[in-house]
Amino acid sequence: MSTVVDILCITAHPDDVEISMAGTVLHHRVLGHTVGLVELTAGELGTRGTPAIRKQEADAALKVLDASFRYQLGLADGFFRADQESLLAVVRSVRAHRPKVVLTNAIRDRHPDHGRGAALVAEACFLSGLRRIATEWEGRAQEPWRPTTVLHAIQDRYIDPDLVIDITPHWAKKAEALRCFKSQFYDPNSTEPTSPIANPDFLPFLEARAREMGRLLGVTYGEGFTTVRPTGITDLLQLG
Repeated sequence: MSTVVDILCITAHPDDVEISMAGTVLHHRVLGHTVGLVELTAGELGTRGTPAIRKQEADAALKVLDASFRYQLGLADGFFRADQESLLAVVRSVRAHRPKVVLTNAIRDRHPDHGRGAALVAEACFLSGLRRIATEWEGRAQEPWRPTTVLHAIQDRYIDPDLVIDITPHWAKKAEALRCFKSQFYDPNSTEPTSPIANPDFLPFLEARAREMGRLLGVTYGEGFTTVRPTGITDLLQLG
């Protein structure tokens, strides 16, 4: 799979995209931009569900988000580190899909995988541009590629955003994509253990966070991101 996309979301777990950046994905699909989704892990250490169930849920959400593809890199949930093997796995994906923008996890968060994933992806995006790092994809040598921009989502823990995307027109679709992950969120009929995201307050919290971000723009719903380096613009009149 070597489909070139404009935006590549590389996150630690299935459902990270839906929770933190689905509205942004939907917004850019409406604008005509292509988007791909890659997870570092299968979320196999998750309190609820199984990797197989979560894969089915992720495939269902993919259809709602209208992204070009979705797959997992097979890193170890909870135990992946920014070692050479893990970095090269991400480098291969970045070079295969050649995105201009990469969206990834929060730079720090309640779940340690989010911060580690954020650092891993950001480092891999830099390494991907070094021509002396040799990689192959589907049996062919890859050319170097470095995304123009790497943005980090804001997830469980509040972080002041560097930019906010108005997702108001896409809130209903984002909620639909979230509902695909039935195993992960509150279900009064479930007999599985509870978790921080599987309680009645979590989805209302996500809506409150989106409203909080939207308020910064004077709109109803928003998704916030941070960036390690300044993001350049060519026209001040494009600022909202």
